[in-house]
Amino acid sequence: MKELKALFGNIYPENKNYFKFRNFYRFYLLIYIILFSSYLTFCQNNNLRKINIGSRIPAFTLPDQNGNLFDINSVLGKKSLVIYFYPKDDSPGCTKEACSFRDKYEDFKDANAVVIGISGQSVESHEEFAERYGLSFTLLSDEGNKIRKEFGVPTNLFGLLPGRVTYVVDKNGKVIFIFNSQSKAKEHVEEALRILKTLR
Repeated sequence: MKELKALFGNIYPENKNYFKFRNFYRFYLLIYIILFSSYLTFCQNNNLRKINIGSRIPAFTLPDQNGNLFDINSVLGKKSLVIYFYPKDDSPGCTKEACSFRDKYEDFKDANAVVIGISGQSVESHEEFAERYGLSFTLLSDEGNKIRKEFGVPTNLFGLLPGRVTYVVDKNGKVIFIFNSQSKAKEHVEEALRILKTLR
């Protein structure tokens, strides 16, 4: 009890060293609480429902970068899908990934596939991102990360950074390939195209 009073109270008001060490340990405790809370969030996120190879993707509807509602059922049964979840508009890795999908857009069309990017930013953010880099494919706004959680997309850095995961889905809505890498942004595009070519 004395230790707790020393940490949270002021039992030596005239002792400058006491204040210095007390504040140091308060700061240390705060950092510990933040890290522990982040760890619990990380564990919780990674225990969510997870889409695996062979799973059928959930039905969902989200607004695109133009503010129009996009229903995944509008393309299921007609085309293969490349659904990629990314952390944030305009970040270096996400810009590199999006521009790679843009540069290979015709290859995806030739493979009869639709490219769909999903992140938690707003419609306005997606619109600016698409206009800035000339992105011709669909970007969906998943504010609140509801669809990200339905897919069970894992997080990084103890839950602090949304994951970067690409799902290749056949015409029946079944996942046939998953690529999960935060750092290898361009490989998401290369791997998705490689798998689509095997479907021809």
